[in-house]
Amino acid sequence: WRRHFPEVLRKHGAFEVDEELNSTIAENEVLWRVNFEKFIFCLKKKFCADRKKPKLKVGTHPIWESFFEANLTDKDTNSVTSSIGGILEKLGQKEGGAAMSIGQIQPVLEDLQCTTSTGEEFTFDLHKMIEACRNEEIESLVKKKYGQEAFTIFRLLVTQGCAVETDQIIDTTILDKQIVHSTLYKLWNDGYIDTEKIASAAGTGYAQFFVWRAKNTFREQFVDNLYHAALNLRQMVNYIAELLLEGSKDETKLRNRKNILILALTRHDDSLLLFCDF
Repeated sequence: WRRHFPEVLRKHGAFEVDEELNSTIAENEVLWRVNFEKFIFCLKKKFCADRKKPKLKVGTHPIWESFFEANLTDKDTNSVTSSIGGILEKLGQKEGGAAMSIGQIQPVLEDLQCTTSTGEEFTFDLHKMIEACRNEEIESLVKKKYGQEAFTIFRLLVTQGCAVETDQIIDTTILDKQIVHSTLYKLWNDGYIDTEKIASAAGTGYAQFFVWRAKNTFREQFVDNLYHAALNLRQMVNYIAELLLEGSKDETKLRNRKNILILALTRHDDSLLLFCDF
């Protein structure tokens, strides 16, 4: 059959050679991929560094920047650890940084909530700050939507992390009783907090009382609202872009409105990054 089907043999042999060649290529080929984890870690560091900057004392910005630049390892993506030597080296590359001593650096790092066990290395907890920033984002929305009183009450419930009695909320926030009751109802009605009715102990003079806690899903609800708002903004931007293509008479006004919407969309993207990727 070999004489009758030489073409088949040639093709079969070529197929075997192709398999060997592909196997050799697969063994020696260098594959590349984007290091997404490293990229997100760098973004996380930059976010935390920038978030702290407005609260820094005059002259301490170079120390804070040098601390992040001197990071020893990227294995732990929830914290930044830098040695004093590394910080001093990075400081020496900045204007006026070479004159700073260890005695000047250590108090600044401690003020910035960096921890150390040896005095040679300092660690900053990124995860803890990200959690605080997430709460601040939600509290800011509550303040804009419901006012200062709601912001104060909601922050108390988030900080406590457990059920709090109505009277304790009134005593702690020093707010009017009626305002506290109406605000708690609004926050409960919109799904930000949970409430529970508790039977009072005998002799207290009350048959029952209410306790309140921040809802476990308030973050998910916030992110869901962010997605909806981002979608609405994107649709509005697309609509204005279509009007501009059609040659609207109010072109300048439309372009200004489009730029404002894009800026708002960018801010939403920053918030989504904070909640979904960090």
